[in-house]
Amino acid sequence: MISARRLHHLLLLGTAATGTPFAQAYAQAAPTPAPETQAAPDEGLATIVVTAQRRSESLQDVPVSITSVSGKALENSNFRSVTDLQYVVPGVQFDATNGAAFQIRGVGSTSFDYSNEKSVSLVVDDVVMDAQRDTGLTGLSDIQQIDVLMGPQGTLFGKNATSGVISVTTVKPVLGQFSAKGSASYGQREDRNATLTLNVPVGDTLALRVSGFDQGQEGYGRYTTLNQPLNAFKEYGYRAKLLFQPSDRIELTYLNDYEHHWDNFIRTSVSGALPAVTALQIANGVTPGPENDDDADSKMGRTQTATWGHSLRAQIKIGRDTLTSITAYRETKYIGDAPANLVPADKFAFLPYNQGTIHTRKISQELRWASPTGGFVEYLGGLFYNRLRNDSTQLQWATLGTPLVSSAGVPLTKFYTLTGAIGDPGNAARFKATNTSEAAFGQLKFNVTPRASLAFSGRYTHDDNSQAYTFFWIDPLPLTGVNATFTPTSAAPVQPFGEIKSDNFSYRIAGQYKLDRHVMLYATWSTGYKPGGPGFVGNNYSPYKDETVKSIEAGIKTELFDRRVRLNFDLFSSKFTNFQTSLVTFVPGNPLAVVAIGNAGGLRSRGAEATFAWRATDALTLSGGLTYTDARFTDYAYNATTNYAGTRLTNAPEWQGNISATYEREIGGNLRVRGNLDYAYRSKVWTVIGQPAYSEIPGYGIANGRISLSPTNRDFEFGVYGRNLFDTYYSAAFQQYSTLSLVHYIARDAHRTVGVFAKFGF
Repeated sequence: MISARRLHHLLLLGTAATGTPFAQAYAQAAPTPAPETQAAPDEGLATIVVTAQRRSESLQDVPVSITSVSGKALENSNFRSVTDLQYVVPGVQFDATNGAAFQIRGVGSTSFDYSNEKSVSLVVDDVVMDAQRDTGLTGLSDIQQIDVLMGPQGTLFGKNATSGVISVTTVKPVLGQFSAKGSASYGQREDRNATLTLNVPVGDTLALRVSGFDQGQEGYGRYTTLNQPLNAFKEYGYRAKLLFQPSDRIELTYLNDYEHHWDNFIRTSVSGALPAVTALQIANGVTPGPENDDDADSKMGRTQTATWGHSLRAQIKIGRDTLTSITAYRETKYIGDAPANLVPADKFAFLPYNQGTIHTRKISQELRWASPTGGFVEYLGGLFYNRLRNDSTQLQWATLGTPLVSSAGVPLTKFYTLTGAIGDPGNAARFKATNTSEAAFGQLKFNVTPRASLAFSGRYTHDDNSQAYTFFWIDPLPLTGVNATFTPTSAAPVQPFGEIKSDNFSYRIAGQYKLDRHVMLYATWSTGYKPGGPGFVGNNYSPYKDETVKSIEAGIKTELFDRRVRLNFDLFSSKFTNFQTSLVTFVPGNPLAVVAIGNAGGLRSRGAEATFAWRATDALTLSGGLTYTDARFTDYAYNATTNYAGTRLTNAPEWQGNISATYEREIGGNLRVRGNLDYAYRSKVWTVIGQPAYSEIPGYGIANGRISLSPTNRDFEFGVYGRNLFDTYYSAAFQQYSTLSLVHYIARDAHRTVGVFAKFGF
């Protein structure tokens, strides 16, 4: 029976029974930037141009379920990171815990391993962002548009992707035009965001575009013993693009970018700690509970990531065909420090030293040869090479309850090393992984009649994934202040190195038929693949198998009433084999649970997606989306006594949707008013496999809005904004952290933020 609360949320989305991502009407044609304005009076919705099939095409002509969000819509949403797409695009989720990766249609990377590939591929300006713990993009400044492609997409996008692709396109330089634009905002808890973009012509054939950002916010929670904000973040970075276009047949674009992220996002206590620990928490100003934002640890947890890279995109017209080359190098450095004590460590300590580092380097090369569109046969072929190297360390020194200082004031000198091995002098672990992927792909499309077409796509991939697991010594004195000794908790790995090689052929068949100019029916059958790899569970070498998927999708795309209404709808069903997921297990001698990667035999994701946009008046546009997803394990024998078959995937809501209203008109006095209001809802999810009651996050909705004024004859705008206007509290995840406590991860926007902003351009 539907609860009153759930019915309320569904009624709010009822007008979006056939919805799209909000502000879809404002998505602009790629790749050439255009002024971010409404369509002219008496015109219909703006055409959305996507490159889902590696050609510029109208979204309405592509036989794929795609959600496209323009840079203007992202600004209106007030969100700040690509991970916030989970609140903008129905059917997209982001798991900030084990996988630190996206999910689409409930399916994604739900575990973390140094050799594991991502199920959802994030592609920024044609470069795959595949480094572990790297979302590929932080600030959302100077974005042209983001296209989210649902379902397997490996046949045309760099790496294979079993769940989908998120393709981000940034604005490219404009020849012969100098322009500048910037923005600044400030709100509660020092919420701040500043951006600046310059487009500088250098002669007739060269142009430079540079965009920078700086943003952050103080957390709502507190480190009570340190008197510091908890869940604060700071980010800054830049992107520089240099365009060289000596003729209309040659275009070269060089890109260099750098992003830096810092946060003290950490788990906080909910319940279940020892009575003495709970008493210490309360004495230090922390009240455990499901809405607890505070922590009394005497050491701050933190995450710091720096990522940078270079890419060169060359596009050359040869006859009527086009040759495209994308060469890229990227590097990422990550530092994570996550002590787990909950209270001052001189009173009680559990895991006072818990640090990890990741350093990745990658190179990639992609070549594509494409015919023009419109002929009886359209063809595309390509080659792809990608090598990612990962050098990572882990340090876990535990006391398991003994405080760092005795009651007599004597510092503790003996620790358990959870990342050391019996008989090995090391007190920390090191993982070195290399993922190499080589592929050839192509597509043939037959335009059988002006209304009907049939496309065949294929991809052959060879993967070589290897990983080494060793130990080394870290001097404890700089970290602990004492010359500590260590007791290892497990034996050394029997096999410290593993290598897995895989070969796969994935394909896609897509048919489409136009009933008339504005109504298109389509159906697709596609397969996808994610390679297996070496893995280690404690001291055991435990490789995991390839993940594969077979998916069917059928839909309709329509534009009605002189293109003032856009309605798209599709049904989908995907069956995964050997889905790569989390295994929570205990290693003999190690008192803490180990989260490792393994395979669930079967998984099914099926449902329906609907999107709409309606230009109700020349000033008002409504849009939205609604997704129903049933994502469940069909075969997951966890051990001899536990089988998770029939349980839902983690972080996979059954219902997800949003609705948005955008308003713009002149009000007299040479002033224009702009307003945007959007509401996003998702039903309840579980964050631990098997759906234990303690891991349930109830359904919730978030409303954001902004309103502004601007002179009609100047490119200037000022106004107010609000995120989470109804102050709806929600958690990112729940976790039973060994015997220490039930903890949860705080969501960054789980509290209302209101502020002011200004924008300018010339």
